[in-house]
Amino acid sequence: MPIAYQDLFRKAGPVLASHRGWDAGTVALARDLARDLAGTGPGEGIASPRIATVTRLLVDLNRSAHNPRVFSEWTRPLSRAERRLLLERYHTPHWRAVADDVTELVSRGRRVIHLAAHSFTPMVNGRTRRVDLALLYDPTRSEERSLCAAWVGGLRRRLPGLRVGRNQPYRGASDGLTTWLRRQHGDRRYLGIEIEVNQVLLEAGGRLPREVTEALAGAAMEALDAHRRMPA
Repeated sequence: MPIAYQDLFRKAGPVLASHRGWDAGTVALARDLARDLAGTGPGEGIASPRIATVTRLLVDLNRSAHNPRVFSEWTRPLSRAERRLLLERYHTPHWRAVADDVTELVSRGRRVIHLAAHSFTPMVNGRTRRVDLALLYDPTRSEERSLCAAWVGGLRRRLPGLRVGRNQPYRGASDGLTTWLRRQHGDRRYLGIEIEVNQVLLEAGGRLPREVTEALAGAAMEALDAHRRMPA
């Protein structure tokens, strides 16, 4: 929480520390995957992770700027000018950085597979969620659908004790950064895959067990290898 906005959240301490304020475990997951997937094939490259630097209760960096839920109940009452400033300071630079990474690679004729890391609470509204690990994608895009089918298959073989799903507990085509980027680039040039991890899996210190991150990377490399052989 930037110092300039801390007064807005004086009574929001418990909420800031909850899943509403941040996705536990995802920074470590993104960095571990970037390391494990680096150099997965000839001519392949892994961009440095783009990490959200402010709580989503200030401004949600994974919602589009026109989405009413880009602001929380603490920032929605701000004036239009103050909300615009939040977008200019935090939201726009994040989206521009990711978009520039993608556009630069696509302009060189590369196929981009954009991975986003998220986590979710094991229960919501008193109901237990029935998935431990999932991949979100747009099922109308054949490239994303085939890649995720192979990736999920590999994860189920490697992690038979976990419930691995697709487009759970959220829909992969909902409003967000990957959905916006899909509209900028064709199906065969850009694939936006969001990884969702149940926070019940996190160990002390907020990291996933090493066998889970290794399985994610190993199954991804298997699926990517098959996908790489497909014509761009």
